[in-house]
Amino acid sequence: MTDPTLHDVACNDAQGGHRMAYWQWGNAHSAHVVVCVHGLTRQGRDFDVLAQAIVARAGGDVRVVCPDVVGRGRSDWLRDPAFYQVPVYAADMVTLIAQLHGEHPIGTLDYVGTSMGGLIGFVLAGHKELPLPRPIRRFVANDVGPTVEPAAIQRIGAYVGKSGQFSSVQAAADAMWALSTTFGPHTPEQWRALSQYMVVPSSERSADGAAKTASAGPVGEGAWVLHYDPAIGVPLRAITPEIAAQGGAVMWSLYDAIEARTLLTRGAVSDLLSPETAAAMTQRGPRATLVEFEGVGHAPTFVDPAQVAVVTNFLFD
Repeated sequence: MTDPTLHDVACNDAQGGHRMAYWQWGNAHSAHVVVCVHGLTRQGRDFDVLAQAIVARAGGDVRVVCPDVVGRGRSDWLRDPAFYQVPVYAADMVTLIAQLHGEHPIGTLDYVGTSMGGLIGFVLAGHKELPLPRPIRRFVANDVGPTVEPAAIQRIGAYVGKSGQFSSVQAAADAMWALSTTFGPHTPEQWRALSQYMVVPSSERSADGAAKTASAGPVGEGAWVLHYDPAIGVPLRAITPEIAAQGGAVMWSLYDAIEARTLLTRGAVSDLLSPETAAAMTQRGPRATLVEFEGVGHAPTFVDPAQVAVVTNFLFD
């Protein structure tokens, strides 16, 4: 299959706006759109394997869109890091979906969200006043729930935005693996494929850190830096137990309002989505179907064929 195509959408914010990049697979004219949104420090190319499987399962008649959430990948960085928050990300997704609908009308809208992407999905699927062209039909929440475990927030906050430069893509992959073993078993080839889009040549960063170029292909060797704005960790490290409790209450109210058929995937040893929260999600709101992956923590990457099959079966059965 050919590589995805790279596009962008202009999004509003209080500082004059920003550009969000997104990767598109499949048929650009299809009425069936699947939006796949990554986790906190990741980017849209995380979904390469899953996106290709979705396109194959649909016989080519689907449009899979994988955005780089603002501050990540090929998207702009925000001028004020205080706005690296779920409400801003959700507003950007509404803008993206509106642009997609304007290009080619959306008849069926599905959503896959990993970790932070799942929290964004709770807003899109649960907030009834958002101007979506279609309600979300099927929703996959990957290893995230309305209640996020404080220990996981502390673990992630300890490393987000604190890495330096790397001498090569492989050196970056090795460093990231030391922090990402909870993703579960991966072959060296699988991890390299996931890692190559997590760094960019330092020459591709302008003075403010934003991407200067938008190359769609994999990167080679040189001086490398992580693809994201180090400041995305600022709001995370500002979360107090009180803020976390308030946010959890809001997310539960959104989750309870979801009408989309919902699949909850969980790493069986996840430290971010507890067994208790996952069980509650099967009993509340959309009463999600829960599938757990043994030997995996936070978060399943949808690279393993068994994981991929769970998602494609859910979207098309």
